[in-house]
Amino acid sequence: MSPAPSSIKSLSVLLADDQPIFVEGMQSMLAHSVNGHFAYQVKGIARTGAQVSELLRETPMDLLVMDLSLSEPDGLAILPVVKKGFSNTRVLVMTLQDDPRLVKAAFRAGADGYMLKSGTKDEFFHAIEEVLCGKTFVGKGVPLANHRNGDSMNGASPEKTFAKKYNLTRREIEIMRLIGHAMNNKEIADMLFISDQTVSVHRKNIMRKLGVNNTATLIKIAFEHNLV
Repeated sequence: MSPAPSSIKSLSVLLADDQPIFVEGMQSMLAHSVNGHFAYQVKGIARTGAQVSELLRETPMDLLVMDLSLSEPDGLAILPVVKKGFSNTRVLVMTLQDDPRLVKAAFRAGADGYMLKSGTKDEFFHAIEEVLCGKTFVGKGVPLANHRNGDSMNGASPEKTFAKKYNLTRREIEIMRLIGHAMNNKEIADMLFISDQTVSVHRKNIMRKLGVNNTATLIKIAFEHNLV
């Protein structure tokens, strides 16, 4: 038996994902579901990180369901922006990314919950209820333990081996390590006593040399090469 209409709270939801079919499925599921005392209204759909900020400025949202694999900027980069500028919006990361370093990075950046896209409908609605109640949700199969690779061959330090392979400077390696700890540009700048703009330039140079275009991949590379 459904709760009385007066007991149901309507919640505004923003979906952020670049896969149209997945978004359509989520939108339909939310529109036709009542979970406990909550009913859901999808008020916006974002395909990029920039659109997340734009839509939140236009319409206050109770919940943001977001993939990490966004662009311009990526999910990890937009998370701190959301939490700082829209503190009343709870954030549930729903993604295929199951690297423990990315999981920790997402929570450090401000995620309230993290679940995999392989999860069930029941788990999804349970996750929503948990984060809306102010709790932290970690979904089934989400890894939190670190697994480091073995030491590099010939006794060279991971930093030197990695730097030589990609022609990175000492400063770039230093910033790469801090990126691996999920620190944003301002945090890195404060730690190294340099400007945000300088960190941004270094970050872009690192991405260019490594041939990547998002923070999530940088963190994975730092993890895989034992920089953190």
